This record gives sequence, structure tokens and C-alpha cells, in this order.
Amino acid sequence: MNLPFPIQTYSDADKRNDVVALTHAFATDAVVKDEGQSHAGHQAIDAWWRNVKTRYRHVIEPLAVAGNGDFAKVRARVTGQFPGSPAMLTFAFRLEGGQITGLEIGA
Repeated sequence: MNLPFPIQTYSDADKRNDVVALTHAFATDAVVKDEGQSHAGHQAIDAWWRNVKTRYRHVIEPLAVAGNGDFAKVRARVTGQFPGSPAMLTFAFRLEGGQITGLEIGA
């Protein structure tokens, strides 16, 4: 599967537990929406990712991607330490200038 470059960077960094690379896949003013909360900017995204990785010890396996240009939805199997694992989740990315400007995670 061919993921857009910034999404592939996000996925690879998540697998390596590399918060620095993961954070730099995002634009400085990017917003992540997950579990009913918004996290804006690199510091907030860094804190969000560290928190969910520590709590859930999750692994993301992208299975399908759809979209065009500045928008992509990735359907992924997420396995970790949470009720209902594994879960199928949708990662809706907004992209601009080779970076992620928005990410919304949901069912």
C-alpha cells in the first residue's frame, strides 16, 4: 500500500516509538482530534502521543487508504492494551505542503 509521505512518516515513527519523528510529520499548527479532545501544535501532539502510547501500548497496522491530494482516510487495525483490542479505526488526515495539518481518529 502506498501511503502519502507524511502519513508513512507518521506510521513508521509510531512503530519505532519515535515521538520526535512523529511530531515532525505534523505542521507546527496541526490539530489532532482523538477520544473527544483536540491537541493543537507540536507540544500538545507530543504530549497526546506519549500519553496514549503509555496507556494503550498500541500498534497501528494500516490496511487501506482512500482520498486525494490534501485529504486521506486510512483504515487501520489497532492492537493494544485496551478493551475490545484489536479495533478497526479510521485515521482521517489533512495534508498540506508535505506535512499533516490535521488528524481525526475514530471508529
